[in-house]
Amino acid sequence: MDAPEPETKPSLARLLGPGLVTGASDDDPSGIATYSQVGAQFGYGMLWTMLFSYPLMAGIQETSADIGRVTGHGIAGNLVRHYPRWLAMLIVATLVTANVINIGADIGAMGAAVSLLVGGPAAIYAVVLAICSLLLQVFVPYHLYVKGLKWLTLALFAYVGTVLVVHVDWAAALRATLIPSIKFDAATITALVAVLGTTISPYLFFWQVSEEVEEERLSIPERPLKFAPSQAPAQLRRIKLDTYVGMGFSNLVAFFIILAVAATLHANGITQIETASQAAQALKPVAGPLASLLFTIGIVGTGMLAIPVLAGSAA
Repeated sequence: MDAPEPETKPSLARLLGPGLVTGASDDDPSGIATYSQVGAQFGYGMLWTMLFSYPLMAGIQETSADIGRVTGHGIAGNLVRHYPRWLAMLIVATLVTANVINIGADIGAMGAAVSLLVGGPAAIYAVVLAICSLLLQVFVPYHLYVKGLKWLTLALFAYVGTVLVVHVDWAAALRATLIPSIKFDAATITALVAVLGTTISPYLFFWQVSEEVEEERLSIPERPLKFAPSQAPAQLRRIKLDTYVGMGFSNLVAFFIILAVAATLHANGITQIETASQAAQALKPVAGPLASLLFTIGIVGTGMLAIPVLAGSAA
């Protein structure tokens, strides 16, 4: 049995890593579009889903991170080791297909958002942003790139800022958050499935596991926990804190997106939104240029955060 590791007090930046980045990347432009649609259609009525989905999301992400830290392999690597190869390939192929579609939607939303900010052709902006993201992923070392991803999580505060510059009926919002209002009709069930599918996504499982493996490989004293069980208490505590904070941050931002759209678009009779950029455009005459600007900046920032996570989890 290996000797116990000397305990040192890690910094907050060290404690918050894979879970924070994974949670923040969940609020990608496609997710923003889903939350905007829900806020526009149902107003405050679906805010309760953020409380409902949080323990589900945090629990499965913590389990995923534990798998990576214990085994030293990602989900695909573990599938190949324990299940038929054809099954692992089928699961990974499904993930890659879904991620490619999601990346395309995110790039398109980012291009449209930049077009709203500065004018010009959205397609050109989308191509430029895609190339920039690709070059960063290929040429910037992981240990540097992941630090940049941590800073990009700050872009999500744009949606907190949006709420601060619009009028919100806080009593109604709090009531809708704490007292679920569920109607068993097609529209409500579809919205609930969309929210759960957006907050609990397979690419998040793959990414957080892989990031835990990369973090372990970058740190010389650390080893997979199945070979270094004495490291388990500290590492599992870190994973729990990192994951629950990261997923809480993700759901809090999603809550603010729904809240902002509900307080503005839904309150003014705009109940149909197709994309995140449409939501930002519709906000301008209803809530003012500042709210629209913050919402739009958030789309670009979250896209630059989510695309490498989508691509990396598929790769």
